[in-house]
Amino acid sequence: MRRPAFALALLGLLAPLAACTVNPATGQQSFTGFMSEGEELRIGALEHPKILREFGGAYDDPALADYVRRVGESLARVAETPNLRYTFTVLNDDKVNAFALPGGYVYITRGLLALADNEAEVSGVLAHEIGHVVARHTAQRYSQAMAANIGLTVLGVLGQAAGVPGAVGDLVQFGAAAALQSYSREQEMESDMLAVRYMTRVGYSPGALNSFFRKMEAHDQLQAALAGRPGAEERYNIMSTHPRTAQRIEQAIELARVGAVANPRYEREAFLARIEGMTFGDDPRQGIRRGREFIHPGLRFRFVVPPGFALFNSPRQVVARGPQQSVVVFDMETEAKARAVGPLAHYLVRDWGARLALREVEPIAVNGLDGATGRSQVRTRGGIMDVRLVAIRADPSRIYRMVFVTPPRLTESLRAELQRTTYTFRLLSPAEAAQVKPLRIALVTAKAGDTAESLAARMPFASHRLEWFEALNGLARGQPLVPGVTFKTVVE
Repeated sequence: MRRPAFALALLGLLAPLAACTVNPATGQQSFTGFMSEGEELRIGALEHPKILREFGGAYDDPALADYVRRVGESLARVAETPNLRYTFTVLNDDKVNAFALPGGYVYITRGLLALADNEAEVSGVLAHEIGHVVARHTAQRYSQAMAANIGLTVLGVLGQAAGVPGAVGDLVQFGAAAALQSYSREQEMESDMLAVRYMTRVGYSPGALNSFFRKMEAHDQLQAALAGRPGAEERYNIMSTHPRTAQRIEQAIELARVGAVANPRYEREAFLARIEGMTFGDDPRQGIRRGREFIHPGLRFRFVVPPGFALFNSPRQVVARGPQQSVVVFDMETEAKARAVGPLAHYLVRDWGARLALREVEPIAVNGLDGATGRSQVRTRGGIMDVRLVAIRADPSRIYRMVFVTPPRLTESLRAELQRTTYTFRLLSPAEAAQVKPLRIALVTAKAGDTAESLAARMPFASHRLEWFEALNGLARGQPLVPGVTFKTVVE
């Protein structure tokens, strides 16, 4: 009897579902049937350049890059992937972050290095990411997603035959995708267990995993406070895709069943010497935040956002978040597009704001520069929002753009301050641009009588100096400074 063609196709789809293997590192069965190790290498190589573009490129410090590479390779050599060539990259990003791509691509930001206190803590971060690679967690997530899609395809065909609405399948598919956005707790536990294994094999104390986790918690609290949202730490938690707690890390250390490390390595002084002089916060090539002011010395412009708004910088855009979902977004049109643009009012109506049904579109002058503005309303998940677009032409190849988004109940009360933000935009002279320097990590040795408050007072921050000093050095409030001990600070 001949099988129907759709049944043969179905068997072909389901064949990879049986592809479970035992991972040599974890000893657990691992379903990776839809991504081979060769495909992991190919994906990592393809995505690596995209990661560099997205996160500001590699940080330009060959000595620091070599240091991180040597620490990472010492851990990779004791992992269960002796033939895999790892690539360790320090990203030029001030965010506290670390992650890995399949195929052995491991990334750590200079923002994370600034927060770490010693080499052991850095090794814990790198070992954790190596653990994700060795355990093939990305391959697992991808294969699970593919299996879910195949299951949904089968259910969709059978369901339609049985009269089940297609929208049900769409909803299930959305739920499956949402569930696969982050590592599972089990995968995080596996990576922590592997990190403990690799750290102890090299001679580091696994307790550094927990000490750095506590630093990240303090940093998250500080970021929430700086944004005017105390108590909303989860919005700024880099572990949103790494669901971990201090208790789970302790559990991973216990489950790893490794003996205590005799004379564990911390290498604090060597690490601090490596990061001394490292850029802290924004890189001038991506623009610098100074309180409510944003300055870009390379493109030679500046503007100031209203009181109550917190600036967030990225390679693609600058975002200022204000009260009750108010947002200011600043970016730049591409050079090719800018050169082709005629009157800016036409650009707003026919191009940039073509889908917004703009009203009251009019030309404006901003500190000697041509501009145009218009307003509209949009429906968002949070409800109806007022939107105002502003475009400013700096020269034939540069058009800068501002988007002001406010809830209607606040639009009138914020109108004057947001308008003032538009008119704070101006170009800088070469001399003004040359004066803009990045902040840098500096080391100071505590003397008798020094306190966290006295050393923090020297740092060039508009607010939260003490909180920054405590976060950078892993200090509790009121903890005395021991004379002769080196601490991190920030200088201009």
